[in-house]
Parts: sequence; structure tokens; C-alpha cells
Amino acid sequence: MASLDSLLSSFPSLRSLAEGMHKRTAISVGCFLLTFSLPSFAHFPFCECVMKADEIHCSAGFSDGSGASGVTVDLISYDEEIIQQNNFSETSTAQFTPYDGEFYILLDAGPGHTVEVDWHDIQGLNR
Repeated sequence: MASLDSLLSSFPSLRSLAEGMHKRTAISVGCFLLTFSLPSFAHFPFCECVMKADEIHCSAGFSDGSGASGVTVDLISYDEEIIQQNNFSETSTAQFTPYDGEFYILLDAGPGHTVEVDWHDIQGLNR
């Protein structure tokens, strides 16, 4: 079986085509790897809320293990009125007084990093 080098040396135009393809292939592979390796650096927020005594307790963080300290979290009515505003503490927790109407809790860490917890999903909140 003839080697690729000997085959390419027999056909100079094929060699230049292969060298051109080599560069394009390297660029294409580089772009592919860059595109599909970026999501591995992404981290996604999470937020869980439970009813404890007479307060709603929320804990939050990110999929990379970092906390949500300082991140904005609001209790918002279904009419889009902010009922209570808060920020997550250094321990990535926040508390709210329960609201009588229908509501959701919104963690907002910036574009693409939001989480909504609907009042139906708050463990222990019975109505």
C-alpha cells in the first residue's frame, strides 16, 4: 500500500489541495472544539425553597459549586408586582414572609442565569 506522502508527491496538484485542506481542517477542528468546549465552562443556577415555621427559606447556588451570596431574589405576585426584595446571604440563603396570593420567587443572577420557583413548588407551603 502506497503511503500518503508518496501518493501526494506523484500528484502535485493533489498535494497543494491536501495542504490547503489541512489548514482548513485544522481551523474547522479548532472552531469545533472551541464551540463545544465553552458549555463545559457554563454554570447554571439553582434555587430551592421550603416552608419552615412561618417563613419561606430559600437556598441557592450554581452547578459549579459556587454560592449565590449577594444575588438578587424577589417574591413577585402573579400580577408582576414585587412584594418583597432580598439578596442571598453569605451562606446563600434568603427568607421571605409568605404572601397570601399566588406568587413566585425569582433568583436573578443576570442574563441566562434566572430561576423561578412557583409557590406550588415550595415544599411545606400548604393552602
